[in-house]
Amino acid sequence: MSDFIHIRRDLHQIPELGFQEFKTQQYILNYIATLPQERMQIKTWRTGIFVRVLGTAPTKTIGYRADMDGLPIDEQTDVPFRSTHEGRMHACGHDMHMAIALGVLTHVVHHPIRDDMLFIFQPAEEGPGGALPMLESDEMKQWMPDMILALHIAPQYPVGTIATKEGLLFANTSELFIDLIGKGGHAAFPHETKDMVVAASALIMQLQTIVSRNVNPLDSAVITVGKLTSGTVQNVIAERARLEGTIRTLSPEAMEKVKGRIEAIVRGIEVAYDCEAHIDYGSMYYQVYNDETLTNEFMQFVEKETNVRLVRCQEAMTGEDFGYMLARIPGFMFWLGVQSPFGLHHAQLNPNEQAIDVAIQLLTRYVTWKGNHHVKEEEQ
Repeated sequence: MSDFIHIRRDLHQIPELGFQEFKTQQYILNYIATLPQERMQIKTWRTGIFVRVLGTAPTKTIGYRADMDGLPIDEQTDVPFRSTHEGRMHACGHDMHMAIALGVLTHVVHHPIRDDMLFIFQPAEEGPGGALPMLESDEMKQWMPDMILALHIAPQYPVGTIATKEGLLFANTSELFIDLIGKGGHAAFPHETKDMVVAASALIMQLQTIVSRNVNPLDSAVITVGKLTSGTVQNVIAERARLEGTIRTLSPEAMEKVKGRIEAIVRGIEVAYDCEAHIDYGSMYYQVYNDETLTNEFMQFVEKETNVRLVRCQEAMTGEDFGYMLARIPGFMFWLGVQSPFGLHHAQLNPNEQAIDVAIQLLTRYVTWKGNHHVKEEEQ
């Protein structure tokens, strides 16, 4: 078993929510402290970490990002290294992401490349969103990379699969919270109340007309209400209701359109059911849009590798705040196959750990080639 599988298992046991990754941050810093320090510069930002590895003759900086946070999920696996934090789990593979990043970092420290590399350990990807504030931090502005890349585990693909595409890879996403406030009362006297169960039910049905009647059929959008909370007991009419959901679109324009329609429908609910309503969009993530030139170059590189298989995939409605970084820095994200019967955010997700070494080997070869590539260009 490789050292980085051990690291992944250690990290898997201490999942922490966004901007609470104190143990995770300290674990990573402790590991980095074991590496030769001569060519490393380290800065912390909140619960995140920047590690700059100086190249031998740099002309650019290659950025690599790994997210750090877990999810508020009770783990239901039987692995011996299951989460020790009750109600918390690395159910999106960020423990894998960090272990892979540390593997690449270790290689670059011991085997210098010409260009600088910036390793970004980013908190709060799952929420409230760490990429945008980290991108705008003074620390990152001082070390802004010229290109950036990241990966995400993919349970649907076998180990050894690398899946990506040029252009749009992940959707625009936004959380959605709607609170309805009416007037509660006894179930025997409904005429004296303003029933928010009825109002919420009507609102949910109307929200489902937005995609079918307001979004261009050639575009795509999803509105999901995943949680509805209302009422206290069976014989009391509910005074409040809360809807919690998500919006996903394949274009920023569609996101704007969907939100406009949600707001109009909610205003109508206020009038129709004589209630008060409040909308909160929570965390919003910008689309992951892969740079065409860099992505094609990476895919051509992968196709020449013998131990991995390239899949040109379709865009997905998943959300990732790495999109904010790609909006400002040329780069790309790709899926890493980990072959699990349970999907992302599932309490029984158990990725195949062999994918860790597959990713480290591929990425170290890629950044070595990319980080020394300008030598060939200069000689031409």
